[in-house]
Amino acid sequence: MSSGRLRRAVAVQLAVVGVAALAAPATASATARDTQPCPDGSPDGVVCTGGELADGTPYRFVVPDRWNGIVIVDLDFASRAADEPLTGRLAERGYAVGGTTRTVTGWNIAAAVDNQAAALERFEDAVGRPRWAVASGKSMGGFVSAGAAQVHPEVFDAAVPFCGGLGGAVGQWNQKLDTVFTLKSLLFDGSSLPVTGIPADTGQATQDWTSALAEAQATPRGRARIALAAAIGQLPGWGLAPDGGATPKPDPADPDAVQEGMYLALSGGAQPYIGQAMSSRRAIETLAGGNPSWNTGVDYSRQFAAASTEQRRTVRELYARAGLDIRADLRTLARTPRIPAEPSAVEYLEKGIVFDGDLRIPVLTVNPVGDQISTVAQQQSYGLAARKAGKSALLRQSYLDTVGHCTFTPEEQVAAITVMTKRLSTGRWADTATPRSLNRLTESAQDAPGRYVSYRPPVFNRPYFG
Repeated sequence: MSSGRLRRAVAVQLAVVGVAALAAPATASATARDTQPCPDGSPDGVVCTGGELADGTPYRFVVPDRWNGIVIVDLDFASRAADEPLTGRLAERGYAVGGTTRTVTGWNIAAAVDNQAAALERFEDAVGRPRWAVASGKSMGGFVSAGAAQVHPEVFDAAVPFCGGLGGAVGQWNQKLDTVFTLKSLLFDGSSLPVTGIPADTGQATQDWTSALAEAQATPRGRARIALAAAIGQLPGWGLAPDGGATPKPDPADPDAVQEGMYLALSGGAQPYIGQAMSSRRAIETLAGGNPSWNTGVDYSRQFAAASTEQRRTVRELYARAGLDIRADLRTLARTPRIPAEPSAVEYLEKGIVFDGDLRIPVLTVNPVGDQISTVAQQQSYGLAARKAGKSALLRQSYLDTVGHCTFTPEEQVAAITVMTKRLSTGRWADTATPRSLNRLTESAQDAPGRYVSYRPPVFNRPYFG
């Protein structure tokens, strides 16, 4: 019997013990057979183990003296500061926490997914077999943890992806192509601003795009067309300030506020969408040996019609003010020559990864509604895939009413991990993954309200299931 199947068989037997007992620290201290000095700032009462995987990727784990038998495996753990608050919060509750880095694999998602399983194997060699192993992480780490759940269900027992691009590698980059293609076609046709084939100097490409968009934002016509591109690309109408601070949530009935939010998410705020559309696409095109995205056959009129009521109202109001004809611009988009993908590049990107929904272990996804990088509509695509595969019972999806990419508090993350622990211990979700339950867990550990909300994401406009 494989270690994953053995752990799940043991989990069934242990379920009768109850959530409280399983979440409590183990009675015996954890003893690692291959320890190393813990970095300065590590939580008190832990031992550390780590090293390098076969491809040179570093890995590290922190194990509390009173380990509860659960280990969290995260793509980015080994590159984070030892005093990162989430590590301390989880270690206090008895969780072992660890994982790898993206420094070697980058956008080679397939390799990063396999590295999570390899790191867990090293953990088991050094510390012992965990009761449960949970893949988790934020951003690319969330993407990779969902990938680990799909590729290595015999190794991991659950996954909690935070703010991952769960439209899949192909789908999410097709969506980003739509946004940048619309901007280029309507605002900067004939310019040298890249859409695909991103040059090596991605910093300069980002600066060129940012400057051009700032000029466009200063005019009524520019603001209208930025809003249309954002609506087609399913960006939020809510963005972080340039200094990274949270902005007030725009009034949906205020088109100027919604458009400003779109612009901040796209280019004007912290961690802008356009920057990732340059730097990450360059990295992917280099690895894939060409462009893996396409918009052949895409009807942008249909994509605009599928945008939220708030965004459609904003676009129409701004077009009217600017004296523009939205139907004429949509016809322009329809006539603009499309961008084909290189089949070999698509084949490469499919490996990293297409989410098919065939879940074998429980998964709890967590995403901000105002995330400008891992757009929230991608969560709908992931849920749809699970429904088509008949695996919805294994999936719960949760949302936070917050702006920006991966803008969670440590307590909000711990709440999600706690819910997954209850799911593993009881074999059922019950009402544990509801916003009320998640907020109750959050608020018990922080002096601020929880931000989990009931939310239905828009239908992802570039689904790709292979």
